[in-house]
Amino acid sequence: MTTDPQAGTNVQEIAAGIFRINTPVPLPDGQLFSFNQYLVVDDEPLLFHSGPRQLFPLVSQAIASVMPLERLRYVGLSHVEADECGALNLFLAAAPQAVPLCGSLAGMLSIADMADRPPRTLADREDLVLGSHTVRWFDTPHLPHGWECGLMMDTQTRTFFCGDLFTQPGNSEKALVDTDILGPSEAFRRQMDYYAHAPQTAAMLAGLAQQAPRTLACMHGSAWQGDGASLLGKLSEALSAAR
Repeated sequence: MTTDPQAGTNVQEIAAGIFRINTPVPLPDGQLFSFNQYLVVDDEPLLFHSGPRQLFPLVSQAIASVMPLERLRYVGLSHVEADECGALNLFLAAAPQAVPLCGSLAGMLSIADMADRPPRTLADREDLVLGSHTVRWFDTPHLPHGWECGLMMDTQTRTFFCGDLFTQPGNSEKALVDTDILGPSEAFRRQMDYYAHAPQTAAMLAGLAQQAPRTLACMHGSAWQGDGASLLGKLSEALSAAR
């Protein structure tokens, strides 16, 4: 469903109760690049990635097409960056019961000071029950970047909110694909490598693969469905070869 024809913002369900909000944005060179947020509709709804401040009107309009914006309970982020939490305080103002949701390190380093409400922080492998959905947090320092970085997975649908992993260029018209996303992602990364290439990267990817995700909810590009463990293994091989 397109919620803003001029901007191209659209909302599509990629797993039961999980919606991708997508807005294509032109880069300085004229190419399109997509910004995605993921809305988990439940007793205590969660938005993962706030998007930049400038996208707040488009993202909030898209959320309102699915559920009342003021019902939001959590606004989650992987790490501190504009596309992760630029609009965080705007969402907190629009949803009186909402609080930031992040890893313990991000809460201590930044969000406790930057956000207008204290964050709900999660420890590594800690679960948070939203209702019928339960999300599990994973500390992933420097994967792909940011000391405070973390990712999460919905244990019910095995949807892995993988942040900047598998970033794909283009407008990503298809919300959910089962075709190759590693090739386009690696081609894009080679142009502007945004990975920290930490010593523990392979081990962290192996740990995430053990969770057996079935859907990868990418922040930039199409979401993907299939054998997530195998794809995470192939990403690890590609990153190891690049070092």
